[in-house]
Amino acid sequence: MAEFKDLFQSADWKTEKHVPAIEAPDAVKKGEPFEVKVSVGKEVAHPNKTEHHIRWINVWFHPDGSKFPYEIGMTSFTAHGESMEGPDTSSIYTHHAATLWFKTDKPGTILASSFCNIHGLWQSSKRLAVK
Repeated sequence: MAEFKDLFQSADWKTEKHVPAIEAPDAVKKGEPFEVKVSVGKEVAHPNKTEHHIRWINVWFHPDGSKFPYEIGMTSFTAHGESMEGPDTSSIYTHHAATLWFKTDKPGTILASSFCNIHGLWQSSKRLAVK
């Protein structure tokens, strides 16, 4: 039986359209809020159609020395062109990108995961220093 952790795929987001790209400062000031942007398909566009789309992005922060990460936010993308008339007949499409803000007193790792309805779970991470 597969472990949940083994189901996550990873690659360079610059060449793989499914990997969440994390845009955040390399270092932040202790206790000051900062912006984190996470998107899928930043360099290589990901389809956003009824039959192939990103369902959600989840962002976590794992402070150095902490056993568990903290969930910073989750964004669901629920409109992919579907309507009562069928697939891709609507003009409403959510875009697979999220902007979140948080603050921390500790350095650590920002973790992002995403889910493609066809290609499964993807992950990425970015180190964060605190001054």
